[in-house]
Amino acid sequence: MTLSLRARALLALATAAVVPPMVILGVRRMGLESGTALAVAVLVMLPLLAWLAAAWLAPLLRLTRALEGAVLSYRDGDFSLNLAPDGPRELRALTRLHADMGTALREQRQHLAQRELLLDTVVQNTPVALVLTSPSGRIAIANLAARQLLGDGRSLVGLDMAAVIAPLPEALREALASEADQLFAVTLENGVDKGVEETFHHSTRAFRLQGQPHRLRLLRRMTRELSRTEVATWKRVIRVLSHELNNSLAPISSLAHSGAELARRGDTERLPQVLASIGERAAHLHGFLSGYASFAKLPNPRREAVEWAPFLNRLATLGEFNLDGEVPAEPGWFDAAQVEQALLNLIKNAHESGSEPDEIALRLAQTAAELRIEVLDRGPGMSEAVLAQALLPFYSTKRSEPGSKPGNQGGTGLGLALAREIAEAHDGRIALGNRDGGGLRVVISLPRSGLPPGR
Repeated sequence: MTLSLRARALLALATAAVVPPMVILGVRRMGLESGTALAVAVLVMLPLLAWLAAAWLAPLLRLTRALEGAVLSYRDGDFSLNLAPDGPRELRALTRLHADMGTALREQRQHLAQRELLLDTVVQNTPVALVLTSPSGRIAIANLAARQLLGDGRSLVGLDMAAVIAPLPEALREALASEADQLFAVTLENGVDKGVEETFHHSTRAFRLQGQPHRLRLLRRMTRELSRTEVATWKRVIRVLSHELNNSLAPISSLAHSGAELARRGDTERLPQVLASIGERAAHLHGFLSGYASFAKLPNPRREAVEWAPFLNRLATLGEFNLDGEVPAEPGWFDAAQVEQALLNLIKNAHESGSEPDEIALRLAQTAAELRIEVLDRGPGMSEAVLAQALLPFYSTKRSEPGSKPGNQGGTGLGLALAREIAEAHDGRIALGNRDGGGLRVVISLPRSGLPPGR
C-alpha cells in the first residue's frame, strides 16, 4: 500500500515524537544518568530522522528531476516523454495530468504539422508564383511557380531579391521592384514559355511575421482569363453591331426598293419622304458608330484647374438639371471635356429614366482627398441584376419598344460605360445605387492627389 504525502509526514512526526522518550526511558532503566540518556537518544534519533526525511523527500526529488527533463524536452520540441506514475497518490495524480498534457501537446503538434504540410503542398503547387522576402531583402519562401518563373527551377531561398530580379525582363523586374498592384505584359526569356508574351497580375502586401516586417509578392498569369474575356467582349460587340446594323440596313434596303418602284411608276411626290427616311436611318447609324468610335479612342485625360461657374453653365446648356447644394470654393482638377461628356451621359440617362425634369439634380462635394459628383433622379431605379451589369460596355437597359423582348435593346450600352472609363482614366471610380423613395444615384469620385503645388 502506497502512503500519501500527508500520511508520510504524520508518520515522520509521530516517530520523532515517540522514539526519543522511549530511548531516554530505556537508557535510564539501564542505570545511566539523564545527560547520558539524552546524548544516546540524540545519537539514535539523528540517523532515524535523516532516513525518514530522505524517505519522505525521495519521490518529490524524483518527480522534480523528471519534470525538469520533461520541460527541457518540451523546449526542444519533443513531447514524447511520459513520467512513470510512481510515489504517493498526489504525485501519481500529477504524473497522470502531465501525461494527459503531453498527449494533448503531441496531438496538437501533429495537427499543426498536418496543416503545415497541407499549406506547403498548396503553396508549392499553386500556379500563382509566390515570393516571401525578409526584412533584409532575402527570399524566405519561393514556391515552384516562382522558381520556374524567376530562377529556371533552381531554389531561391536565401538569395537576395534584388540580385534575383536583376537579369529578368524589364517589365517583370519593375513590377517586382515596385510596391503597387499592377497588370503588365512581358515576353518570357526562359523556360518552356520562352518567347511567349504573357500577361501577369502582380500584387504585394507587407505584414509582420514573428515581429519582423516581411513582404509577400504574388504573380498570377492572366493571359488565358483575359483572352476569354476579350473573346466574350468581341462576341458581344459583334452581336450588338449586327443587331443595330440589321435594324438600320433592313429599313434602308426596303425604302430604297420602294423609292425605285415609285420612280419606275413615275410617282415622284412620295420620293422626298422615302429619301428623308433613308437619310434619318443613315444618320442614326452614323451616330451609333461614332459613339463606339469615341469610346474606343478615349484619350488620356489632360487635367487642369476647372472653374465651376463656367463649367456648370456650359453643362446646363447641354442637359437640364438642378444644382443641389453649394458649389465648392476651390476649382476642380480634371479633364473638363471628358468629365463634361460623362456628366452629360448621366444627365441624359436621368431624363430617359422617366424622372420629372425638376427632380434631376447635380450635387458636388470636395474634400482634401477627393471630388464627389452625384447625379440624382427620381425614376424607377434599377434591379439588383441590372445594377450588377449596368457599368459593363454594350449593356443597355433601354428597350427599342415597349413590347420588345429582353435582349432587343435600343440603347448602345455605352453611356455608363463611357462614364466609368472616364472616371477610371482619372484614377477615380463610379458607383450606382437606388435612392430611398425611388430613383437612382450615380456617384463619380475623382482623387485630388494630382493637384498642382499650392492647391
